[in-house]
Amino acid sequence: MSSPAVLVAVILVIASLLSPSLSQICSSQKFTNNKVYARCSDLPVLKSFLHWTYDADNSTLSVAFVAPPDKPDGWIAWAINPNAPGMVGAQTLFAFKNSKGEMVVKTYDISSYSSIKESSKLWFDVKETAAEFSGGLMRLFATLVLPEKGKTTLNHVWQVGPSVTGGFPAKHGFQPANLNSKGTFDLLSGESKTSASGDSRVSRKNIHGILNAISWGFLFPVGIIIARYMRTFQSADPAWFYLHISCQCSAYVIGVAGWATGLKLGSESKGITYDVHRNIGIALFCLATLQVFALLLRPKKDHKYRFYWNIYHHGVGYTMLILSLVNVFKGLDILDPATKWRSAYIGILVVLGVIALLLEVVTWIVVLKRKSNKSTKPYDG
Repeated sequence: MSSPAVLVAVILVIASLLSPSLSQICSSQKFTNNKVYARCSDLPVLKSFLHWTYDADNSTLSVAFVAPPDKPDGWIAWAINPNAPGMVGAQTLFAFKNSKGEMVVKTYDISSYSSIKESSKLWFDVKETAAEFSGGLMRLFATLVLPEKGKTTLNHVWQVGPSVTGGFPAKHGFQPANLNSKGTFDLLSGESKTSASGDSRVSRKNIHGILNAISWGFLFPVGIIIARYMRTFQSADPAWFYLHISCQCSAYVIGVAGWATGLKLGSESKGITYDVHRNIGIALFCLATLQVFALLLRPKKDHKYRFYWNIYHHGVGYTMLILSLVNVFKGLDILDPATKWRSAYIGILVVLGVIALLLEVVTWIVVLKRKSNKSTKPYDG
């Protein structure tokens, strides 16, 4: 596979991360109680789904919320906020396993971030609830009576968590998916929207991820492969050098843009930090800048310091390669895209690895053959 073909493949794969939603699959879901709902929506984050039927005559809303908990002993929650989008003021239904291992549903009134109280009296009346857990998914069923007839657009919030302690749900994560699990949905039209600010922020995070995945996660390794293996062939000199420089400089420019967007996102995320990802990003920027400026000090091939310059240049380069790949996966953990995109990126790395392994074998064959020819060449006096 040629480098341009691989580049196109990686761009197409990573660009798919720009969409914060999953494929439309809620319509194919079926329930063990054979319940059928009039409408459904694939929610844009936390791999979750909402099914509902609204009876306008008696203002009754039947819902089924489906999501995977963070861990098998975790919890899922779905809520209506009658006052504003967001968590504060949310009238919440929690589903989790009790101490007997049975699935239960409890109701909570979240009046503030520090006040989460179980309450039987919510903005809406709860007629019936049920929950089940199978296939890695929790399903929360409820029938609600809404107090305001004619109000067909509702603010809703959904969430998942890792555990339950003493019958009380533990704190959920603070990944972008957890922070953007809110929006509105229309009971009649079925239209579901997330807040404009949430969509914008998710898009900017995905752009940050794409820039860095293309630069540090793809172009930079390709540039190293070019430098290590193409220069073995005398006919490729000096073409390999210009290809190497083009790859690395392109990676640097795109990577700096991704680094800058990351700093901007970090400044907007008060109280939320990803220390390891951020620190590796800063280290990569510093090392890459050092490598770029080191080109101005590159000694000629016959210079006595060229040997030491090569040690420095190669050492820093391979250090950057390791840090780059680690940080791309750290970024994937933060963005939490569908599993298939992580698998696709791993597949691309495997392809590059196989190419590098084959070229390594060819390189050693060429080098050993060249040495053999030199050792058998007769002395000409």
